[in-house]
Amino acid sequence: MFDLIIIGGSIAGTTAAVYAARRKLNFKMVTGDIGGEVALSGTVENWPTVNETTGFELAQKLGEQLKFNNVPVDEGFFVSEIVPSGKTWIVKAKSLSGEDVTYETRAIILASGVKPKHLGVTGEDGLLHRGVTYCTVCDGPLYKNKITTTIGGGNSALESALMMASIATKVFVINKNDKFKGEQILIDKLTKTPNVEIIYNAKTNAIEGEGSVSGVSYTLPDGSSHTVATQGVMIHIGNNPNSGFAPVEKDKFGQILVDALCRTNLPGIYAAGDVTNTPYKQIVVAAGMGCTAALAAIEYINRFE
Repeated sequence: MFDLIIIGGSIAGTTAAVYAARRKLNFKMVTGDIGGEVALSGTVENWPTVNETTGFELAQKLGEQLKFNNVPVDEGFFVSEIVPSGKTWIVKAKSLSGEDVTYETRAIILASGVKPKHLGVTGEDGLLHRGVTYCTVCDGPLYKNKITTTIGGGNSALESALMMASIATKVFVINKNDKFKGEQILIDKLTKTPNVEIIYNAKTNAIEGEGSVSGVSYTLPDGSSHTVATQGVMIHIGNNPNSGFAPVEKDKFGQILVDALCRTNLPGIYAAGDVTNTPYKQIVVAAGMGCTAALAAIEYINRFE
C-alpha cells in the first residue's frame, strides 16, 4: 500500500515528488520518461534564477533532483487505468515491453502532461520520421543547410522557426491566422530573421512526398492553392492532454478540472500542470501546481482513515 502515486515525470511531477520525499511518504513516481514535453523545448529563458537554458538541460536537472531526493521511479511505464478499491485506488500501468504493474495507493497526483496535436492532413502520418516531426529540438539538426517549414502560430512554432533559421538555408512558417499568438519578443525576433518567410492565413492541405517530404501545399483565403518545396516539416499546433486513463471530471478538451488546491472531483486524486484546465501552460506554473498538489495530498493522507 502506497501513500501516493505520482503519474508523470516532468516539472509538475518532479516538484510534487520532491515535496513527497521531504515528508517521508511511502510513494512512487510512474512515468514514461523524465522531462516530458519540457525535454523537447528549445531555449528556456523564463525559469527563475536561470537566465538561459534548454529544455533538454532542464530535463537532465529534473532527473538529478529526483536522484538527490531518492525518489523511487518506475520509468518507462504508462498508466492505462485507475479504478477505485474501497477508499483506496488501484493504478494499472504497462511498459513498452508489455510488463504489467499494479499499485494500490491512498492518493494520486496526475501530472501526465500533454502530447502534440496532429494536423490530420494527407501525407502527415505516412511521412512521419521521413521529414515530418513534432519535435524540432529532436530532429531539427538533421536538416542542416536544407529548406524546412514550420506549421503553427504559438510559442512552440516561433521557437521552432527560430531554431531552424540557424540551421536551415530557408525556413517557411505557415500560420493559419493573420498574426501569431506567442510572446512578442519571439515574434519580433522571427520577423527580423532574413532567411524566414512567413505565410499568414494559410490552411495546410497536404504534406507531399514519395518516401520523404518534398513539399507542403496550402490554400489562401482567395481560394488559390500553393506549394512550398521543403525537406522537413515541423508541426507545432498545440497539444492534447494525456488524460484518457483518468476517471476524473474533464472539460470538452480533455483537460482535468481542478480547484485551487489541485483537487479533482474524486477524493484522493489531484492533478497538476499542463494536463489540467489551468489557462497558462508554463513551466513555472506547473511547478507551483505540483507543489500545491503535493501539499494538498499530504494533508489528505494525514487525515486518511
